Amino acid sequence: MASETGKPKLGDNPRFKRIIGSVPWMQVRKKEHFRTRVFQSGNSIAVRIPAGTKLEAGMEMDLTVEDGEYLSLEPVDKPKRKFNIAKVAGSASSLKLISDDSRRFEERSLDWPDRQA
Repeated sequence: MASETGKPKLGDNPRFKRIIGSVPWMQVRKKEHFRTRVFQSGNSIAVRIPAGTKLEAGMEMDLTVEDGEYLSLEPVDKPKRKFNIAKVAGSASSLKLISDDSRRFEERSLDWPDRQA
């Protein structure tokens, strides 16, 4: 997909995607565009947010207003990434404990070089 200037976007380059794949925090965020209207709600104005977003009714949001017209919303408590250790522990069923005989090593003297600071 090309930008408005006709040049391809950096994120559309397959080489760029392959590099960025190993560093997910550098990936471009997926953006969706919705058209909505501002309406009066009591003494405030409101914007209806379409269903299908990951927002839920009652979520506390942080509103940033830039230059009096550009709005940005972010959840106050961002959802934490969940990690289930039970799934990881159960996935390695073919691993065996190291036997006591395998843990023994022959004693040997080590010749450490003198460190001069």
